[in-house]
Amino acid sequence: MSKSKAIQEDSLASAWITPFVQHGGPRYLQIADMLERALSDGSLRPGDRLPPQRRLAALFQIDLTTVTRAYDEAKRRNLLEGQGARGTYVAAPKVELTQMLDLSMNIPPPPAGVDFDDLLKQGVAQVLMRTDSDLLMSYHLGGGGKADRAAGAVWLAPMFDHVEAEQVVACPGAQAALAALILTLSRPGDSILTEPAVYPGLRSAAGLLNRKTIVVETDADGMLPDALEKAGRKHRARLVYLNPTLQNPTAHTMPVARRLAITQVAIRCGMHIIEDDPYWLLASDAPPPLAHYAPGNVSYIATLSKCLAPGLRMAYALVPDAQLRERFVQALRSFSLMATPLTTALATQWIHDGSAHALLAGVRSEADARQDVIRTILTGTSHPRSDGIHVWFSLPSYWTSRELADTARAQGVAVTASDAFHTSKPPNAIRISLGSIRDRARLASALKKLSLLLAHKPVLHQEFVI
Repeated sequence: MSKSKAIQEDSLASAWITPFVQHGGPRYLQIADMLERALSDGSLRPGDRLPPQRRLAALFQIDLTTVTRAYDEAKRRNLLEGQGARGTYVAAPKVELTQMLDLSMNIPPPPAGVDFDDLLKQGVAQVLMRTDSDLLMSYHLGGGGKADRAAGAVWLAPMFDHVEAEQVVACPGAQAALAALILTLSRPGDSILTEPAVYPGLRSAAGLLNRKTIVVETDADGMLPDALEKAGRKHRARLVYLNPTLQNPTAHTMPVARRLAITQVAIRCGMHIIEDDPYWLLASDAPPPLAHYAPGNVSYIATLSKCLAPGLRMAYALVPDAQLRERFVQALRSFSLMATPLTTALATQWIHDGSAHALLAGVRSEADARQDVIRTILTGTSHPRSDGIHVWFSLPSYWTSRELADTARAQGVAVTASDAFHTSKPPNAIRISLGSIRDRARLASALKKLSLLLAHKPVLHQEFVI
């Protein structure tokens, strides 16, 4: 091979290289992320040969060990494959006959610039070093210990500036907190007022606890204050459920003026609001929570499942009133005696030592990158510029929500049809979740499959008779 041709191939093979981001995490992970982005945007294609590791180390001006770790990480993500003396090449996509490309589960994506495995190992090691292992395997009273509630106060501080730790209850997930609040704040047969699009877990909990959900009219800003007051009086309802920031499923955020108006109705009519706010920390410019404006009429829930990791099974409920808080803890203990001590201790450790906020920053960065991916591949989102980990996608008239979801699943892509969130007259839309597919390149592949489906009308199958 001539020297000029070698230089040309070297240049093409390294075109994906971008500068390191300061405070962007370990450099070996940044290199693996560069490779993944290049595969996603087409800068690299299967079969492309990468520079030798020594050459890449020289290009980056880093040590060889860092490049070796980066290539090992990329191979772990199925991005690269080594071919012995021939070098390292971009891998062809692996054929996975049984694994679904899951765009239906709302979980946070792998955090950009964070070695999660290392963070987990260090966190557990710190917990075991500081805590008696017998305590981690024993019973604990629900609601969390002093350190757990203090961690919750730290986690909630960005929403409220300052939170008193004694007002916080550490809960084994938001669903448990939600069920306990329903038990505390209502009686069998009571009504809970909601928006038309509502988190399915609320409907599930309400049904099992023999409560009715009543839909209140909305506009582009969310629940209408006049309609809320009218429904409250008509149904004698005293409990309202709202998910006002990056709402699931619409990704809509209720503006400040509407939040103020809603809380004024609650105060005037003696209503209590359950504010389920799992996505506030993923929003770039979220308004203050409803609980900020009416702390006596709002119980606030923030879970770690949507912005850190579902496996932590930790949520924090802010309940300022002492008597209500005690009843809430008793209700929580009636069906979930305690959160798992080990994961509770890990969440507390991560929040107090700053690891949780580094993890959150990585999740936000990756979520932003994935929002860019979907905007590049699909058009027609209800909110063209959105934050968070899901998108509400309006369908062309020739597809129904259920038809599209069923057809996509048959082709190996799972999305959530609108009827999962609406009890009647669901809009013609689907929710696309961006976090559960680990690799960004595979996310792009799933979105491209959806794009191809959306570009054509459904195929009408004719019955074959023998």
